[in-house]
Amino acid sequence: MTSPNRWTGLHALVARPLAKNLARARTAKVGRCGWVLGLLLSGLAGQAALAADAAAPLPLPIAMAEQPAQGALLQTQPVAGAYLPRRANFEQSEPSREARHVADWVIDSGDNGGMPFVVVDKVDAQVFVFDARGQLRGAAPALLGLAVGDEAVPGIGQRKLSTIQPQERTTSAGRFVAAQDRNLQGKDILWIDYESAISLHPVVTGTAKERRAERLASPSPLDNRVSYGCINVPVPFYKNVVGPAFSGSDGIVYVLPETRSAREVFGSYDVEERARLKTASQAVPAPAAGPGGW
Repeated sequence: MTSPNRWTGLHALVARPLAKNLARARTAKVGRCGWVLGLLLSGLAGQAALAADAAAPLPLPIAMAEQPAQGALLQTQPVAGAYLPRRANFEQSEPSREARHVADWVIDSGDNGGMPFVVVDKVDAQVFVFDARGQLRGAAPALLGLAVGDEAVPGIGQRKLSTIQPQERTTSAGRFVAAQDRNLQGKDILWIDYESAISLHPVVTGTAKERRAERLASPSPLDNRVSYGCINVPVPFYKNVVGPAFSGSDGIVYVLPETRSAREVFGSYDVEERARLKTASQAVPAPAAGPGGW
């Protein structure tokens, strides 16, 4: 519908010429009636043309014509305070990518249940001990089972050491609830998998030809595979780090696999990837522009 302002302009355009034509018609002589009638008809024709022009649809503003459909205006905007992942603090240690992945997942997911935990990296022959909040309490090299593998031989915990073949001497991978205890000789150990007789304890140096102390001091992890499956650590490390961390408390030991991925064994996830997904899921639709919003 044409606006009142537009009609006001249109009336002004038509009324003024038409009023002049009527005034002239009143004073015109009879002999000039034909001329006067033609003038009136000319004025009326001009009025009709202006009215037709007013009735034609007005062109849309360019900005309006280029607007996409309302559905295309739906966007997402992030919620203030994007989700930030929780991480383990390795201090100055330089863990492998897999060790960091598992430790970060433990803290972000709370898989440790509020207990201290240990990450045993068999590939790098390293042990990392954390408090319940994921703060590193200490790291040290470790000796591990002679054979490569992530599964324990069924019933191996009940067999004599002399019957265990070299290919059976594996350190099982997995998540274990661990507790401190004493072995038959009265020495402190951290039981990891009681059924398979796997524990973490101070290095045993009784067999000279195994050179266990020298292997621990070696910068390469390639010579750290020597035990029947237990995890050997330096004596000061056990006394000053492992013992106090598990004093009066159980904990969780994560022995990383070497033939499978950590995701397969623990069901872990990448904390950065999860943070991005959680942030995206918390995004809300931005309101679409409505009439008059251009």
